[in-house]
Amino acid sequence: MPIPSRVICLGEILLDCLANEVTPYWEKVTSWTTFSGGAPANVACSLVKLGTSTGFVGCVGQDPEGDRLLKELARVEVDLTGVQLTSDFPTRQVYILHSPTGDRKFAGFGGKSPDSFADAYLSSKKLPTQLFLAAEYLVIGTLGLAYPETREAIFQALELADKYYLKVVLDVNRRSSFWLNEADALPLIQQLWQYVDFVKFSQEEALWLFDTMDAGKISYRLNSVEGVFVTNGAAAVSYCLNDHEGRIDPFQVDVKDTTGAGDGFVAGLIHQLCNLGISSLNNPDLVKRIVTYACAVGTLTTTKRGAISAQPTAKEVESFLKQQD
Repeated sequence: MPIPSRVICLGEILLDCLANEVTPYWEKVTSWTTFSGGAPANVACSLVKLGTSTGFVGCVGQDPEGDRLLKELARVEVDLTGVQLTSDFPTRQVYILHSPTGDRKFAGFGGKSPDSFADAYLSSKKLPTQLFLAAEYLVIGTLGLAYPETREAIFQALELADKYYLKVVLDVNRRSSFWLNEADALPLIQQLWQYVDFVKFSQEEALWLFDTMDAGKISYRLNSVEGVFVTNGAAAVSYCLNDHEGRIDPFQVDVKDTTGAGDGFVAGLIHQLCNLGISSLNNPDLVKRIVTYACAVGTLTTTKRGAISAQPTAKEVESFLKQQD
């Protein structure tokens, strides 16, 4: 009998097509290497590798790309009870360019419309309620809000999370290329604040939504959340957890690829919360330890190419942190 999932990750699963040439220009790329990806799927895999049972909920095309992705999640031992399949739309492929410093730039979907892929059609009617009965956390992003059917499923999942007392973790993960009309993004994202307990922003997202990169100020303005995190690549992470504020300086590593680093951070955070419990947020030393661990997971994810393939195990994270001490 499978172990009940402590975490549910809901949203997109896709193939990241990484340019083999180091260039910010699409026309200069001659070949691509594909890796399994999609932020919620990345978080799910990272959590399982760290030792926290997790289920993935999303819609996948019935095609070779979808088969490959599901086999990857199954290999990692992510619970696939919540996966929906469709023959009407293909599995999404995202093209990603890289700068000499390892930073990424999204380069679209191979000329296809953003709403022509399977993840845009997650059905609210097929959400597995049984997953919510045993889970403690629901992880979501905002990309699915761009598509009416998946948007409905997201809000249905949030209602189920409220009904069954799950904590909700939001990684804003703003990507303009996913939206048919980017003007719709702001009002839809703002509807999420009433549901979320923890939220992670990139620096750009924090400035866009709140005109500040200070986690404490954002937490004060949101008022109802338990934790806010603002990440900025290789810069310090600003955090506010249960009114305990601080900054964690980045670890110095040889960066190969930043894809999935933020997802690793989210996974590390939730893994620690599952292990230490919500009551740990009352202790400022434990709060700093939790965020430091999350930073370590995110950092180690950048030391190899690909998101899921680069994710560390708990043993590797612990070894890395000991080396830093």
